[in-house]
Amino acid sequence: MTDNQTCDLSNRNCEPCQGGIPALSLEDANAMMDELHNDWQLSSDGKEISREFKFKGFARAVQMANLIAWVGDQQGHHPDIGFGWSYCSVKFTTHEISGLSTNDFICAAKLDQIVANT
Repeated sequence: MTDNQTCDLSNRNCEPCQGGIPALSLEDANAMMDELHNDWQLSSDGKEISREFKFKGFARAVQMANLIAWVGDQQGHHPDIGFGWSYCSVKFTTHEISGLSTNDFICAAKLDQIVANT
């Protein structure tokens, strides 16, 4: 991941979700993974990306869940979020197309940028 690549995605905004467009291929999704932090994982079927954050305690995990929710709300692209004592996990997928879209990677890159700057 280079700073320029991440900045390119993190400076973009999500397009409204619409059906009838193909999900990213596994090959395209793998290529886009290079633009994200190394902690992001691509599911084996190429339909979602996920990342887990670790903390000491509960409050920071809740704060991260709120931050992720805020990013999703700002972009109109809402992830699945899980959290508990010492962890917060996030999964991005585009439900409308049953797979990944560029929107998922834009939101992940925006989250990476915020986390890197805090």
